[in-house]
Amino acid sequence: MCMITVKCFARYRALLGFSETERPVARTLGDLLADPCFADLPKDALLAVNQSFADRATPLADGDEVALMPPVSGG
Repeated sequence: MCMITVKCFARYRALLGFSETERPVARTLGDLLADPCFADLPKDALLAVNQSFADRATPLADGDEVALMPPVSGG
């Protein structure tokens, strides 16, 4: 089965209940995030595929690494 790695950073680890997981490949990043295990992920999450920022239309392939990060704020 084709798989991708999903990594959660900062507060998303506690929110989603894992720091890293393997998931079956979805057609796009948006399709992956439609899985119920990502239901609590905020819509403003920063998304990356293979260490490059991505949007929900980004296609996924076997072996890809997806990162989910909270938005950065400063002050």
